[in-house]
Amino acid sequence: MRSTLLITAFISLFPSVFPAGLVPPSEDPFYDQPNNISTYAAGEVIRSRSVDPQLESLLSLPVDISVKAVSQFLFRTTDNLGDAAAAVVTLIEPHNSDPTKLVGYQTFYDSANVDCSPSYTLQAESESLVNLLAGNVSEDVPFMVGALNQGWWLYTTDYEGLKAEYTTGLQSGYAVLDSTRAVLSAGPVLGLSASPKYALWGYSGGSLASTWAAELQPSYAPELDFAGVAVGGTVPNISSILATIHDSTAAGLAFSGIYGESKAFPNMTVWLEENLLSDMKEEFYSIASGCLAQATAAGVGKDLYSFFRGGEAAFEMEVPKSIFRWSGQLGVHGIPSAPLFIYKAVGDEISPVADTDDLVAEYCSAGARVEYHRDLVGDHETEAISGSASALDWLNARLAGVEVDGGCIIEDVALTSLSLGSVVFFGEELYSILESILGAEL
Repeated sequence: MRSTLLITAFISLFPSVFPAGLVPPSEDPFYDQPNNISTYAAGEVIRSRSVDPQLESLLSLPVDISVKAVSQFLFRTTDNLGDAAAAVVTLIEPHNSDPTKLVGYQTFYDSANVDCSPSYTLQAESESLVNLLAGNVSEDVPFMVGALNQGWWLYTTDYEGLKAEYTTGLQSGYAVLDSTRAVLSAGPVLGLSASPKYALWGYSGGSLASTWAAELQPSYAPELDFAGVAVGGTVPNISSILATIHDSTAAGLAFSGIYGESKAFPNMTVWLEENLLSDMKEEFYSIASGCLAQATAAGVGKDLYSFFRGGEAAFEMEVPKSIFRWSGQLGVHGIPSAPLFIYKAVGDEISPVADTDDLVAEYCSAGARVEYHRDLVGDHETEAISGSASALDWLNARLAGVEVDGGCIIEDVALTSLSLGSVVFFGEELYSILESILGAEL
């Protein structure tokens, strides 16, 4: 089977023309939130468009990848404060389309800069226009290929919203749920089944959005009936992550996360301005406003705490502690009703495995249906590849209508390579590439 993802055509609900030149979200009127946003229902489509029919494949994969059509929608959702807000979702139809199957894949775009949103960075020429470093959305592309190769329709959400409120769980979860509503409503006009089986998937930052959506769904969108939710490299506790990576090679993520939270909560904005050292502000915002690869590179050798008055003690103040618990800790807002597949490396260097162990225990004690694979080999990066085939296989069963038994299954596994069965998901060429990457990392 050939891998299939380079975009060859885009379609939309309403007549539009391809833009003469690609501009980033911060300059694109398509992203403008209407003044009457509160008059729209949650999940209602505000506008739709076609875009340049070409995907920016930042990995430069030597693989033949194409899809049939892509549409983008601006829709109404809810922000972290409970107010009406807008966000964008991208819907992709593969050539070998099965319109009865739909997956919401949340990318790990991990940035407090709206110009790093996947609705933009997946488009051709987006990298050259904003001088992005390779590695923003590209690392998600193989997993999107794996889903599209099955004929599944795929949608991916700019779940941080129009202000790029990175690491905020409520905004992320609401946006995923409302994008699902938007796609289910608009999709049938484009060829999607009126009643498809649908599921969620995400790794790392994408798992944050998908897991928050699963946790919020029973209370916020009770009419939605996800066949399953697969999440890997889970990040259940932002405070714990901050303590783990503040001076590590991943410290740049902490800078972006703090900036993202400050965009969402006015009291966090005040706290940040009052506690940042004046002579460190320029460097802080320079690091914090980069796309994933940029922020990561700029944060190497930095200690986030050293940018604040009082150092680590600044993060023990009531404002950040309360916000991190309210919008940065899973297990606070509900128990998922959809079945979950969770895969996590025990050696994860970004988010301690103990946090995921605790979350699974909490979910299971409350009656959730969970299959949890604790990988004894590898780390945060390698698990993205080695655990992906199991996630795809699990999603395939859910979309085929195979029911999940009640209760929880917790297994220790040792994944050092992709199974040969993974070829059916990725195709031979992409399978070989991923195996090479995984072998080099391990």
